[in-house]
Amino acid sequence: MCGIIGVLLADKDQFVNQLLYDGLTVLQHRGQDAAGIVTTTKDLRLHLRKDNGLVRDVFQQHHMLQLYGNCGLGHVRYPTAGNTSVVGEAQPLYTNYPYGICVVHNGNLVNTEELTAHLRDDIGRHVNTDSDSELLLNLFAEGMTKEHRSSDQASMADQIFKAMTTVMEQCKGGYAGVYLINGMGLVGFRDPHGIRPLVFGCRATKATEMNGGSHAARPTSPRQMEDEVYDHVFASESVAIDTLGFNLVRDVKAGEVIFVDMEGHVHCKTVSPVAKLNPCIFEYVYFARPDSIMDGVSVYQARLNMGGKLAKKILKKFPDHDIDVVIPIPDTSRTSALQAAYVLDRPFREGFIKNRYIARTFIMPGQATRRKSVRLKLNTIKSEFAGKNVLLVDDSIVRGTTANEIVQMARDAGARKVYFTSAAPPIRYPNIYGIDIPTQKELVAFERDVEQVAEEIGSDWVVYQDLNDLEDAVTEAATFPIEKYEASCFSGEYVTGEKIGDGYFTKLFASRNDAAKLNALLDKSETKQQRQGGSGCESVNNDKRIIPRGDARSCETLTNNTNAGEVH
Repeated sequence: MCGIIGVLLADKDQFVNQLLYDGLTVLQHRGQDAAGIVTTTKDLRLHLRKDNGLVRDVFQQHHMLQLYGNCGLGHVRYPTAGNTSVVGEAQPLYTNYPYGICVVHNGNLVNTEELTAHLRDDIGRHVNTDSDSELLLNLFAEGMTKEHRSSDQASMADQIFKAMTTVMEQCKGGYAGVYLINGMGLVGFRDPHGIRPLVFGCRATKATEMNGGSHAARPTSPRQMEDEVYDHVFASESVAIDTLGFNLVRDVKAGEVIFVDMEGHVHCKTVSPVAKLNPCIFEYVYFARPDSIMDGVSVYQARLNMGGKLAKKILKKFPDHDIDVVIPIPDTSRTSALQAAYVLDRPFREGFIKNRYIARTFIMPGQATRRKSVRLKLNTIKSEFAGKNVLLVDDSIVRGTTANEIVQMARDAGARKVYFTSAAPPIRYPNIYGIDIPTQKELVAFERDVEQVAEEIGSDWVVYQDLNDLEDAVTEAATFPIEKYEASCFSGEYVTGEKIGDGYFTKLFASRNDAAKLNALLDKSETKQQRQGGSGCESVNNDKRIIPRGDARSCETLTNNTNAGEVH
């Protein structure tokens, strides 16, 4: 689960750097491990800055001044594949041939070993990292190379669609991303199941408004942009499009590719013959901001529906309940808790105050780190707990570490009884499409019933949302029907066909369990010092050659050198 953005401005003399920075800031909730921006200029120079850390820390003024150009990509990273400590695996990633291609990617591929072997043994391409994003980059670059050599008369759009058809045939998993083809434009794409989100937007340029373009206000599809000139944006969530002053056009469809060329013309095609929308339902539960709209679903309305259905289940199970007050666990569950309080006819109160200057505990590696972080992140308003029977509402219960600490904090604040509810069903299975729910043994609901979970987290009772109610809550907020959701962490059913017990899950545990993450974290400072010096910018080349650094304060420009011996 990462946040991605791509922006192309029609005016080649305008700079896209501030838009990318602002967009990444709005998407920061989707990843806090690393951030990066790449831009391209009229003279086809690429400029890249990326590093571990938050957006505000990675980009200083001297970096921003050198990220000039009217087209670029941005990324905030939450690692589920690869190494959290290696700056070189932060995105955007780059390969110099053909054209010079960069990628930002959100999601996870499940057939990485097969793809790596194919690239290395069958094609002869070097894969330098453990990041599946590098696989997507090289597979597309190889497809574009073949199309460039064999399709001299084909348009650039047709070459891209053919190359992406091959990429989607080869790649298995949940992914959405944007390629920047230097001098050609941006390519937004989404996997055949539409698991990970990607939205597309535009805004009228001054030239379009002066010409009185008929669709200047708000096109409803890319086709309506053919005769006008617009600025264009791709993003993980619509909130980034809104914040930047663009209009949301629509979601990129499952299995679809949208190519925006440097002249602002939009070309779109669904390239997967098996495309069928199965969006990740956990996006609506936890990851997405409530002011986002994804696949026609208002996240805010979906969470209101979750809260209402959860309250009805409580009333059915405990018709004579003694709940005095409903308190949300900030921030994601606030919307659901508000509606639950309304249906239960009990007061809604803010009992926890959040320190916003600490990372989300779900993303933090290591149980001990998460446990300590809860006390730093939240503090109680004791008057809201003292002598009361409190219903706590959270979006989900994953490992149970946070829930256990919160229940204890409520008791320490004087609560007589503490009831705990989850707007999501029990999480009993790992997610393999870009959410860090790695192993069943680390999940509190694994091999435990509801009463055992309540005992584990220290609450008087626990109520979970039913999966059917969760799906209905999202569907009722949709503007068009969604037949099936990707809900594997609740159901154990994977839309790409994996089965619990496959060798893939054994390897997943070895790479993603808390011990492995802690080892990576311990190596972080040493690795960072080796890979990047001072406050300077990474080379975009994905290889280990020694490259002169020059001024440590500056961003390196990247040429599309295709001389003999260059690693592609």
